[in-house]
Amino acid sequence: DFWNNKEYVEFDHPQMFVRHQAFREDPDLEPLGTPSGLIEIYSKTIADMNYDDCQGHPMWFEKIERSHGGPGSQKYPLHLQSVHPDFRLHSQLCESETLRQQYTVAGKEPVFINPQDASARGIRHSDVVRVFNARGQVLAGAVVSDRYAPGVARIHEGAWYDPDKGGEPGALCKYGNPNVLTIDIGTSQLAQATSAHTTLVEIEKYNGTVEQVTAFNGPVEMVAQCEYVPASQVKS
Repeated sequence: DFWNNKEYVEFDHPQMFVRHQAFREDPDLEPLGTPSGLIEIYSKTIADMNYDDCQGHPMWFEKIERSHGGPGSQKYPLHLQSVHPDFRLHSQLCESETLRQQYTVAGKEPVFINPQDASARGIRHSDVVRVFNARGQVLAGAVVSDRYAPGVARIHEGAWYDPDKGGEPGALCKYGNPNVLTIDIGTSQLAQATSAHTTLVEIEKYNGTVEQVTAFNGPVEMVAQCEYVPASQVKS
């Protein structure tokens, strides 16, 4: 019937999932995994760690850099989002030319920018632009769209790194990897999570020579060479 009617199949489920249902029905017999067994807003365990950037209760801390008048926004006014991509899994399948034909702009990873911000910078749809800050710089293809708020730009994470000068700090990524722009600092001493969305950039129309992207060429052949060294000769 599925193939003939081309309809989806809905599977029966015994009951609707409710988060913490057992705890809600009987908190004494089904406590949570917290010291009190209850929902806790304050954690003495975390507070006793004495981290100045992560207290024992939720608090707002000023970011290292923040757009719309925050720290660093005078020089780099645009907030950069580096969210998950639609056409690949992180960096997997970025090498697929068939998929890249669906989303790249001018042969680059797209950067989405509000019309107001684009107009102020003389940027038009499909222009090759340079996205940069004090940490790095990338080339990207401009997608001018009012789906993004003024002061906000977006480059999907997972684009392959393609520096014009390999091994040199500040090298220009010819394809558009946002990792060279993001902060490599943990969210706090406790969490140490990524802070990829705390990123300010500036964008300008690129008037230089647009070199060919070589990240997807790959080595045709690799030859490994090794030399046997007796353990007695290995220096610690």
